[in-house]
Amino acid sequence: MAREKFTRRGKSREEAFARLPPRYSYLIVCEGEKTEPNYFKSFREKLKKGAVEVEIIGSGTNTLGVVQAAQRIYEASRKSIRPYDKVWVVFDRDSFPASDFDNAIHSAADNDFGCAWSNEAFELWYLLHFEFRNTAMPRTKYEKSLSAHLGMKYVKNDPDMFAKLEDKQGRAIKNAERLLERHAGQAPSKSNPATQVHLLVKELNQYRNPK
Repeated sequence: MAREKFTRRGKSREEAFARLPPRYSYLIVCEGEKTEPNYFKSFREKLKKGAVEVEIIGSGTNTLGVVQAAQRIYEASRKSIRPYDKVWVVFDRDSFPASDFDNAIHSAADNDFGCAWSNEAFELWYLLHFEFRNTAMPRTKYEKSLSAHLGMKYVKNDPDMFAKLEDKQGRAIKNAERLLERHAGQAPSKSNPATQVHLLVKELNQYRNPK
């Protein structure tokens, strides 16, 4: 009898989930543990409640490791009542071999994951809020350039970067699109500077609360 009661309860739970309004769910797995997750967690606060669910994970691993982590998490979710509808991975070129960077992007595509890569650093996305930059710049110089634009010292992992940049987001999207056009036909590892972070940003913007 106890077993039968447990089974009924399980079915009731599934039926209750089925009656809930449909919500699109995202999984965003980031290479960094703080910089990228902090940005997208702040972004998540701007989305319509109940319309979309966004889980953000900082994996703290390398480029290929980010995609592998996303694969594991997504496969586990497929056994649940509501698996993720869309998976995105976020990572940088960093100092990893070019082949690792390109292979990670190909692997993401093979898994039908969105890929918000940056060459060289995620901070390029921040910089594009202020200027169109089409020449390569070492990672070490992003801090100085961002500090000048912000009028204060840029602090990596700043949890308020989304708020500081939000009103310039449209400019950043246009600048990122221009960069990709300039590098059309080139391997991502050779596209420097370039980023696809704006593709994820545009997708999430579909669920923004009206201003």
